[in-house]
Amino acid sequence: MRLLTRETASMHRIGIIPFDIQANAIALLFVTSQTRGRWILPKGRAQPDETHSDTCHREGFEEAGVRGVVLEDFPFTVLITKQADGSVRQVPVTYYPYLVQQQEDEWPEMDRRQRHWALIEDAPKVAYREDFLGVIRQFESLKSWIKEAADQHKSQQPKQLMPAP
Repeated sequence: MRLLTRETASMHRIGIIPFDIQANAIALLFVTSQTRGRWILPKGRAQPDETHSDTCHREGFEEAGVRGVVLEDFPFTVLITKQADGSVRQVPVTYYPYLVQQQEDEWPEMDRRQRHWALIEDAPKVAYREDFLGVIRQFESLKSWIKEAADQHKSQQPKQLMPAP
């Protein structure tokens, strides 16, 4: 697993696409951004000496209150528009599909964020900006491989997180 240097970590973000599968239905979990309340996917900077997988687990719990499995075989990097200090810049974010196995009622950012499950076909109506539509499209293009990998882990999951379709 690749570790990030301080220079790389200052710009590059690591994110997750939290998802669950029931039968053939796939749902994605969105959270609200802290500043503008828009529906986004969890992401953040890697801590020094933290692997991508470690960052995925930490960000998933901090921002969305979820724990699960990082599907490390399917990363993809996109440019996300970030507004900060009155300026707009593009930041590279490497996203990993993240099979949610547990959703907590309490999590570190629960007072600053909301969460929302959306079926993958409804996700473009929820996602904020074109940035996340590209992420969703890439996830959909890998859907059969992601589903196959998730099915291997699914048998270990004791409860269902999304309602039956």
